[in-house]
Amino acid sequence: MNKLEELVEDINRFEAIIAEWDESQRCVAVGLKRAIEALHKAALTNLIKSLKQDNMSGLRDAVSDEIVYAVLLYHELVKPPLAERIQTALAEVRPGLKSHNGDIELVAIKPPDTVEVKLIGSCSSCPSSTLTLTQGVEQVIKKYCPEINKVIAVHGSPNVTETNFNSPFPLPTDSYWVRVATVDQINKSSVLSVRIANQDVILNRQGENITCYRNSCSHLGYPLDKGKVAKGIITCSAHEFQYDLKTGKCLTTPDISLHSYPVKIKGDKVYIKVPNSNQK
Repeated sequence: MNKLEELVEDINRFEAIIAEWDESQRCVAVGLKRAIEALHKAALTNLIKSLKQDNMSGLRDAVSDEIVYAVLLYHELVKPPLAERIQTALAEVRPGLKSHNGDIELVAIKPPDTVEVKLIGSCSSCPSSTLTLTQGVEQVIKKYCPEINKVIAVHGSPNVTETNFNSPFPLPTDSYWVRVATVDQINKSSVLSVRIANQDVILNRQGENITCYRNSCSHLGYPLDKGKVAKGIITCSAHEFQYDLKTGKCLTTPDISLHSYPVKIKGDKVYIKVPNSNQK
């Protein structure tokens, strides 16, 4: 168990004890807790403002600590990743759509301010689907993600004309292998950006190992191919979030990783495994 888990366990243990107290005792404990939290949030807010002005690198180093990040997230001084917030928004509207035999899925995040979604089931052909999108889905997404200005409904199947169906690997029903590059096109000092099967990916080579990830920073979805690569680490050009290209793990905040794709090499050709967009 790490230090953060131990601290959270302690908090949970004391909250369980307080839950057994009578109402007047609980009110005192809760009031004290809120007052201490308000004091801490005010202090952290002032600290962040000061570091933003004088030492941005120091602030990034501080946020990379899992305990610091967890506390800032608790006080809503940092935001969860954009993709996570969008999924939270879709989860909020999904029960209403399902009550009409419909559903919704996230198709793509298009930096800097656009999200593509797909209404499925009865919602896809409903005459009021446009109203559902603008008054329902769009409003909820913007509530969780104020940086998003456009929510676009995608209709029909994605265009997969770029797919190479002459793959040497079997094509399963839910995914398939597609050729993306040759080994010589990929090097360790940069990433190779490729759009294939309606998806944007980046590839990197470390020795004999080649990795492939979605070309999207897990922070706010900005394209990673615009970032700098040094010593196997890529730094997003937007907000300088860093990722280990060997593992896909984020080095700036804990518990965040890039979306990875399986890779296979046959001769000098590199293939990645992508999901079949037509499968539900």
